[in-house]
Amino acid sequence: MTRARLLTLSLGLFSILPLSAQEKLNFVFFLADDLGYHDVGFNNPETFYETPHLDSLAKSGMVFTDFYAASQVCSPTRASIFTGKYPARTDTTNYFSGRRNGTYAAATFQSRMALEEVTLAEMLRDNGYQTFFAGKWHLGGEGHLPTDQGFQINKGGGSNGLPRSYFSPYKNVQNLSPGPEGEFLTDRLAMESVAFLEQAAGSPDPFLLYLSFYSVHTPLQAPKRLVDKYTKKAKDLGIDDVAGSFDPEGERQVWPGAKGGRKLRVRQNHATYAAMVESLDRAVGRVLQRLDELGMRDNTAIVFMSDNGGLSTSEGWPTSNLPLRGGKGWMYEGGIREPVIFRWPGVTPAGTRCNVPAVSTDFYPTLLAMAGLEPLPDQHVDGVNLEPLLRNPFAKFDRGPIFFHYPHYANQGGFPASAIRKGEYKLIQDLEDGAFELYHLETDEEEHNNLEQLEADRVKELADALNEWRVEVDAKPLRPNPDTGAKPPKLW
Repeated sequence: MTRARLLTLSLGLFSILPLSAQEKLNFVFFLADDLGYHDVGFNNPETFYETPHLDSLAKSGMVFTDFYAASQVCSPTRASIFTGKYPARTDTTNYFSGRRNGTYAAATFQSRMALEEVTLAEMLRDNGYQTFFAGKWHLGGEGHLPTDQGFQINKGGGSNGLPRSYFSPYKNVQNLSPGPEGEFLTDRLAMESVAFLEQAAGSPDPFLLYLSFYSVHTPLQAPKRLVDKYTKKAKDLGIDDVAGSFDPEGERQVWPGAKGGRKLRVRQNHATYAAMVESLDRAVGRVLQRLDELGMRDNTAIVFMSDNGGLSTSEGWPTSNLPLRGGKGWMYEGGIREPVIFRWPGVTPAGTRCNVPAVSTDFYPTLLAMAGLEPLPDQHVDGVNLEPLLRNPFAKFDRGPIFFHYPHYANQGGFPASAIRKGEYKLIQDLEDGAFELYHLETDEEEHNNLEQLEADRVKELADALNEWRVEVDAKPLRPNPDTGAKPPKLW
């Protein structure tokens, strides 16, 4: 089937969509970088950080409590949003400059999102949408930039995965002109997004505004006045001691059975990180305020997500994900469960929470349905349309199992692993030795009680499903270590 035939506008769905969607629904998609599940007030009322704009957005929309990134690191998740496919299917299983080996050599992977993919942005653009991208791309360089993958405008997206400085003149931020000296990058991206909104308001065409923050990724930098604010706040709360911020047991991971020693932050009190979180929240608020001022609130859907869990085990150790285990780079919940909000005016019941598990591949078919477009099942093969849940978070809805595959050694200490989440259970398999960990997440979200010995039948059921999936998507295994000749076990 040709792309032209695939990119057809469906009129059949219009009869079930609200008036605002029939008038061509706009989309604003906010993607944070490395923001943890418990870094936001709507998931953690006791958080040290202040996120009033995101909390307000959550109150006006629907929060997903069990929404997953397709990976515990950035590029794979970002690609999954645009392709509707698991990273293992597209061989985009690691961040696009990652090359770390360990006991064995990591699996091979692609370092750019293939042009053959019909991305979500291309689908919307080819059906009359204005498409705008700002911020972190990290899905390929020249020839594979946002403007090569469906976006008409690109402000700051390139092959780079982080800025070397958040202050202008920016370093290592591609496709963004310098601002006034000292300008803060998060503020600049919001400003560019607001300028696009003002332009889009004068057009009869709908739009996709995709604001992909570099924040709160390292380097840990923020405006001094905000850093000073949180330095004082930590002192006033009596939580500013450095020693008490980390796992007291020899700076090891607080979870049982952890591999090796790993320093872990157990308290949220990092002033610069808190300032970065507030800056991100303010940027979201600035975009939403301008959207309202332009009279576009009622026909614009908002999505907010983070690309992976909070950074808690290395690189400055800026946040704590507790009670969730692990963080960025780990297959545990702290690494892959994300803060997610949907606001679809007139559709999502305000202030509701949905506990049905979902994953970042699901955005593609869901946004198509919201836009009144036909699905593209051969493209978003691993995505599921969540529209019924957006209408009713308590709807009877079985999304089916969710799969993960990370055959790499994470900078943050995470080990190579595959996993499956099915219902209330999650099975993790260590790719180095084949060992299993089984957790009942409804009663053990901390993943402290490994049920592998107690529920052998369930382990077999989930392991069989995981193996079948890895074969189906041609998931790549670990490779022999070129230095030692050590060969990993054959697991599928």
